Amino acid sequence: MTSKAVACAVTLLALTAIEAAAQTHKSSAGNLTVETVASGLANPWAIAFLPDGRMLVTERPGRLRIVAEGKHSPPLSGVPKVQASGQGGLHDVMLDRNFAQNQTLYLCFAEAHDGGGAHTAMARARLAGDKLEDVKVIFRQEGPASSGRHFGCRIVQTPDNNLFLTLGDHGSHPKEAQNLGNHVGKIVRVTPDGAAPKDNPFADRNDSKPEIFSFGNRNVQGAALHPVTGKLWTHEHGPQGGDEVNIIEPGKNYGWPVIGYGVNYGGAKLHDATSKPGMEQPIKYWVPSIAPSGMAFYNGTLFPSWRGSLFVGALRDQMIVRLTLDGDKVTGEERMLQGAGERIRDVRAGPDGALYLATDSPDGRILRVTPAK
Repeated sequence: MTSKAVACAVTLLALTAIEAAAQTHKSSAGNLTVETVASGLANPWAIAFLPDGRMLVTERPGRLRIVAEGKHSPPLSGVPKVQASGQGGLHDVMLDRNFAQNQTLYLCFAEAHDGGGAHTAMARARLAGDKLEDVKVIFRQEGPASSGRHFGCRIVQTPDNNLFLTLGDHGSHPKEAQNLGNHVGKIVRVTPDGAAPKDNPFADRNDSKPEIFSFGNRNVQGAALHPVTGKLWTHEHGPQGGDEVNIIEPGKNYGWPVIGYGVNYGGAKLHDATSKPGMEQPIKYWVPSIAPSGMAFYNGTLFPSWRGSLFVGALRDQMIVRLTLDGDKVTGEERMLQGAGERIRDVRAGPDGALYLATDSPDGRILRVTPAK
C-alpha cells in the first residue's frame, strides 16, 4: 500500500469515531452497520472526498466545512454569497480531476437575481487550508428566476475536463424547459472557464443557448458518469409521481412537462401523454414518487455483490435505493435503510469502499454504511 493510500485509510478510520450508537439494517449483502461520521450539520447537501480521506461537506444555508476525525471544521471562508431561501442555497461541491495538483474545486449554488428570486450559478475556487481563494463564478443560469424551488445543481466532470451542470425548471416555469432560448430546465456542458465547448449540440444555432446539452429536464438532483460507458446518468424529481432515471445524450429532449408518468400536486392531469415522438423515455421511473437526490455507481470492494450497481438517495421515502443494471437497462431494485428515519440528500461511494450519506435535516448527519462485523 502506498503512503498516500495508508494516509487515506487512517483518516477514514478516524472518521468513524462514532458520535451515536451504530444502527444495523438488513440488505441483500447481509446486515449493514450505519455509523454517524459527523452530526450537527445544517441541511448538508453534498460530499466530496479530499485525497487524504477527509471530506468537504456543503450546508444549504451557505457553509462549506471539512469533516475529519468525527468532527466538522468551522465554515471555510471565501464561499460565494448564496440565496438561502426555500430549496435554494449552497448545493453541490466537486473536486477538479486534477485537484491533487491544482487544489481546484467547483461549487453550485442559488445566487440572488437583481429582479428578485434566484438563479443557479457555478463557481470555481482553489482550496487553501481553511479558506477558498481565486473564487470566480464561471456560469450563471439565464431565464426566469426561481422563487425558491427546483435549482437542480449537480456537477459532473468528464475525462476531457468539461463540466456538466444540472439546472432546474424553478417550479413555476415548467414550459421553459422546452425553450432553447434559456437555461431553465436544462443540463448544460461548459469548460472549466465556463465557456460553451464548440462540439455542444446547439453551439451553432442562433436560437439556442450554446451551453445546453439536453433539455426537457425538471429538477435533476442526481448525476454520475457510468464507469464503463462514460455516459452521463441522471435522475430527476417528478411532480406527484414520475421520478425518472435517464441516460443523457447530446441534444435530446427528455420531455418535461409535455410527457411524464406523474400527475400534478392534488392529482390533476399534467402531461399530454406518457410518450411522444422526439422525446426520450426514462430507463426507470417511480410512481409514487420517492423524491430522489444523490447518485453514485458502486465499484468498491466492501460489497462485492453490489459492484456495478447504481445507488440513489430518497428524501420522501427516507431510504437508499440500489438499482441492478444490465448495460443500459435497470433489472431490479432494492430498498434499504427505510427504518433509519432520515431524508437522504446525497450518496457517495467512499475511497474505502463504504457508502457515505448526507441526511437532509436542520441537525443533519454524515453516515457511513459498511458490512456488519
